[in-house]
Amino acid sequence: MVGIKVEDVQEVTSGSELTHVPLAPPVVSGLLNLRGHIVTTIDLRRCLQLDSRPADQRPVHIILRSDEGCVGLLVDQVGDVWDVGDDDFEAPPKTLRGSLRELITGAYKLDGGLLLALDTERALAFSSGEQT
Repeated sequence: MVGIKVEDVQEVTSGSELTHVPLAPPVVSGLLNLRGHIVTTIDLRRCLQLDSRPADQRPVHIILRSDEGCVGLLVDQVGDVWDVGDDDFEAPPKTLRGSLRELITGAYKLDGGLLLALDTERALAFSSGEQT
C-alpha cells in the first residue's frame, strides 16, 4: 500500500480517456483533458516498475498540485485517509535499491501492514525524464 500526503491532492477522478504522447518517457500514460486543462498523467505502476495493470482493471486518476500546474497519477485504487504520526514512521532500509529507493521516503507502521510514503515530487520528475 502506497500513500501520499492529502494536501498534495487536488481531486480524484476515474473513467477519463487519455491521449497518447509520442516520444514521451515510458511512465507517461498520456494527456488528460480535465475541464479544459491539459494534465500530464503518469502511471505509478511504471514508476515503481510493477507489472502492467490488467486490461479489465480501470485505473483511478489522482490529480496532484505541483509548482508547474496539475499532474495526474494513475493508480489502481484510492483507499482511506490515514492520520499517521512521526512515531510510526521509519526511513527505508538501506537494502532498498533502484527507483524504489528514490520514490519511497519511508514507511508508516499501521495495524495489519505498512503504508509506504511516496515522494510525489520525485514521482512527478519521472514525467520529464529527470529521474536519476
